[in-house]
Amino acid sequence: MAAALGPAAAADALAAALRGGLDPEGCPPRSAIGVPGDGELLLMPAASGAYAGVKIAGVAPGNPARGLPRITGSYLLLDGPTLRPLALLDGAALTALRTPAVSALALRHLAPAGRAPRTVLFGSGPQAYGHLEAVLAERDAAQVVVVARNRERAERLAAHARTLGVPAARTGIPEDVADADLVICCTTAREPLFDGRLVRPDAVVVAVGSHEPTARETDTALVRRAAVYVESRAAALREAGDLLVPEAEGAIGAGHITGTLADLVAGGLPAGLPAGGERGCPQLFKSVGMAWEDLAVAVALYEAGR
Repeated sequence: MAAALGPAAAADALAAALRGGLDPEGCPPRSAIGVPGDGELLLMPAASGAYAGVKIAGVAPGNPARGLPRITGSYLLLDGPTLRPLALLDGAALTALRTPAVSALALRHLAPAGRAPRTVLFGSGPQAYGHLEAVLAERDAAQVVVVARNRERAERLAAHARTLGVPAARTGIPEDVADADLVICCTTAREPLFDGRLVRPDAVVVAVGSHEPTARETDTALVRRAAVYVESRAAALREAGDLLVPEAEGAIGAGHITGTLADLVAGGLPAGLPAGGERGCPQLFKSVGMAWEDLAVAVALYEAGR
């Protein structure tokens, strides 16, 4: 799937959907039911223009111990007017492509162009690999530091980064965020991964690992000082624990969100930057994953393969 459409092209498809008038605020919410073994079954439908589609995804936390992927599923792409099935895609592979593409699109607008970022990457699973490749598709990286619970897997990802042309790739510790231009969080963590007070005022942080209102990868200190961007205000206020936990603590209000991905794509200077372009605070992009994104990337894959 990645060979048919890379992260940059997938980000282009997302941007085109937004520029074409798609409104993420009207996207149907994700349906979720619990299944045995602490798993979760997700249903994510969307329709836009000439197409419709639905992703059925499974999240099985016990699968890695069985040698199986944590995320499973399928995506059914339909002709919009007739609802005739057009294609059946691997749902896990689609998610592994579209989530980094969403982050890449945000980085186009939030990460300064022309500067090779020092990147700290939390995680060592499929999303970590996808985000590494998405970042490198958008920016040359001066350094990549991998932080993960499993040291062996972290070393493998750092070695992979070196094969992609990042000679300064190594494993590290959470405190490495103090020297980072870009921090990417794509883990299954339920508690903050690092001290948000360490993040530099000119840094960009991307958090994609959770869509649960009680789970988060970033702490209240970071959220309180950051300009916050999301895919959709409605989705973030339903599912983004990174924002909902600080709100429940009384540290921020519901209006703390600076803007959305659609606002960024629409053009102009991000609201979190003053007119001179100097950053006054960290830029945080929090993604929960949305059905319109799956549809946009699935359509691009389908049309590229026709």
